[in-house]
Amino acid sequence: MTDEQRVLYRLQACPFCERVVRVLDEYGVDYESRFVEPLHSERDVVKRVSGSRTVPVLVDPETGATLTESDNIVEYVETYYGGE
Repeated sequence: MTDEQRVLYRLQACPFCERVVRVLDEYGVDYESRFVEPLHSERDVVKRVSGSRTVPVLVDPETGATLTESDNIVEYVETYYGGE
């Protein structure tokens, strides 16, 4: 296990980001929220991390995964942290 924290890059009041937050919280997955710039053109940190300027983005150093798109992130969280 790594000492690095999972990071969720997100926007405030973004319904796709909030969906991911709900699922992470539901499964008790620890993460750090990093709120990004509302302007797409100013999201350079997200671009460096994921190759895209869209959010949400989840970076999980425990598995080495960097995921974009809320559907993909939710499926990943349910698969790896769902406990089934």
